[in-house]
Amino acid sequence: MATTKDKNTPNLVEMFAEFKESKNIDRSTLISVLEESFHSVIAKMYGTDENYDVIVNPDKGDFEIYRNREVVADEDFEDENTQIKLSNARQIDEDYEEGEEVSEEVKFSDFGRRAILTLRQTLAAKILELEKDSLYNKYKDRVGTIIAAEVYQIWKKELLLLDDEGNELLLPKTEQIPGDYFRKGETVRAVILRVDNENNNPKIILSRTAPAFLERLLEQEVPEINDGLITVRRIARIPGERAKIAVESYDDRIDPVGACVGVKGSRIHGIVRELRNENIDVVNFSSNIEIFIKRALRPADVASLVLDTENHKAEVYLKPEQVSLAIGKGGTNIKLASMLTEYTIDVFREIDDNQEEDVYLEEFADVIDQWIIDQFLAIGLDTAKSVLGCPRNELIRKTDLEEDTIDNVLDILSAEFEENE
Repeated sequence: MATTKDKNTPNLVEMFAEFKESKNIDRSTLISVLEESFHSVIAKMYGTDENYDVIVNPDKGDFEIYRNREVVADEDFEDENTQIKLSNARQIDEDYEEGEEVSEEVKFSDFGRRAILTLRQTLAAKILELEKDSLYNKYKDRVGTIIAAEVYQIWKKELLLLDDEGNELLLPKTEQIPGDYFRKGETVRAVILRVDNENNNPKIILSRTAPAFLERLLEQEVPEINDGLITVRRIARIPGERAKIAVESYDDRIDPVGACVGVKGSRIHGIVRELRNENIDVVNFSSNIEIFIKRALRPADVASLVLDTENHKAEVYLKPEQVSLAIGKGGTNIKLASMLTEYTIDVFREIDDNQEEDVYLEEFADVIDQWIIDQFLAIGLDTAKSVLGCPRNELIRKTDLEEDTIDNVLDILSAEFEENE
């Protein structure tokens, strides 16, 4: 059997062989794509490819094409592509009869330069399609898992990373932790957030801010989670600042919080460093929502609470010195507790009957600008007496307010209680 080779053909096969090596395309797919490409070009040239056989040998870098034609009487000859005259057939073999089939090898180069160009374009298109399918299929079932990839390009709105096989991954700025700073060539760990495939153009989107990233890190650091002895029930995050995790164990012998934190915080410290010093609180999960809310608001001690289960709201009452702990710096503690419990939490200060009634700062919005009130709320002071009870120097140090502004606020708040007296 003769082998067809021309100066254009080996390059085509070599191009596909390189693709096969880099994208892990199996042998059968390699052969199929090459055969389809040849058939596609032949069909465009002659209107049909049904009477052609294409044999591809990718290992040797060659191929063979055979055209099969029916033997017809000379006077019945109509189509040179599908028929051969009996007289011509008998020049090949004198035993041929009408109705038999003649198979002849043809050289692809004889089809002309346009056919070779079309083949290159067709093959390139099929390779690109295969590459996209391969990328999509590789990652679609890996959503929610951690991947390590190398920074290749740094753009304003996103990072372009490459995995071990050179596939492109995207880490948007919105999915980066505040404080994240990466250099080209640096290895980044992130969770696969989703795989978009619009118009068969797959995009792998990564995230370092998703709760799933923290959960996967926990699974890597805490064997009891990986083994199924401890379950992560819920996660709430303010990326780069603070997170709360609710864990549960069905084995009374295992302390889920202690197991996650580790001896002297050994297990949690590595995660905190990965998350740019994001503080992590681990609490025991409870199906009793009242208990769960109290745990979620720690380090504050809740005196009592009133639940509205229908609207998922909770009114929490605390002693005055516990209010700032419940709210947290910038309101992070109460925000995370609400996210973790999926309840809207309103904090109220418990006042003894013998104590003079306090007034919330929000009630002074008509005489004190809201941005000034927000400065006090941010440091956990939400009532007039809590501000008045804080030393003036502390107020100056903890807020961004001018001394004259603080003095004016103190005068307004003091006047409120003088009027009541």
